[in-house]
Amino acid sequence: MTAVDTPRTGWRGTWRAAHAPVEGVPRWARTVAHAIPFIVLPSGIWRIATVVFDVAGDGRHHGAADTAVGLPDPVYVTFLSLLSELLAFAAVGLIAAWGEVFPRWIPVLRGRRVPLPAAVIPAALGATILTALWTTLAVQIGSGVTLQGNPLPADFPTVTLHGWRLGFFLATYAPLPLWGPLLALLTIAYWRRRTPGLRTPTALAGSHPSPPG
Repeated sequence: MTAVDTPRTGWRGTWRAAHAPVEGVPRWARTVAHAIPFIVLPSGIWRIATVVFDVAGDGRHHGAADTAVGLPDPVYVTFLSLLSELLAFAAVGLIAAWGEVFPRWIPVLRGRRVPLPAAVIPAALGATILTALWTTLAVQIGSGVTLQGNPLPADFPTVTLHGWRLGFFLATYAPLPLWGPLLALLTIAYWRRRTPGLRTPTALAGSHPSPPG
């Protein structure tokens, strides 16, 4: 067998097996779960490009973190962007085996079923917070004032940015209001799939996934 004919194994195969949707997950849920990280990604790119690489070209750290956290703005913003992306990727757990059975690499819990509240409660809280946060931001950007009716801060991106730089910001942040509602839909689907009496025949057939590696 030549190198071309060698089947793909190793970490790629393990990754695909661990993140493959379990039986009973509807097609729309698969699409939503894999779309959420791409919804969050553009805003992270904007933060890193603006704060770390200063694409605005004026030396200002638009959207930079408060230096009171004790980290340089570029370090903090990069960390924040990576953390946001990891949280977004956690949505895949609501359709994959590792969201129902603890992976083998987790000590003590490996191979055990993930308690339903342990997944649903954080996901529901996250969906609520994200919906409130990004809806509030969208309303403020659209109206040009805060919820209290005051002018936006002088360092707010829509105040300081103009032209293509403003368009770059708006384009990258525009998808974020979808994050919370889509996560809520996935949470409901996950809860229904794992709740006796609410599962469809297809979901029942796949209600005991093998522990992922």
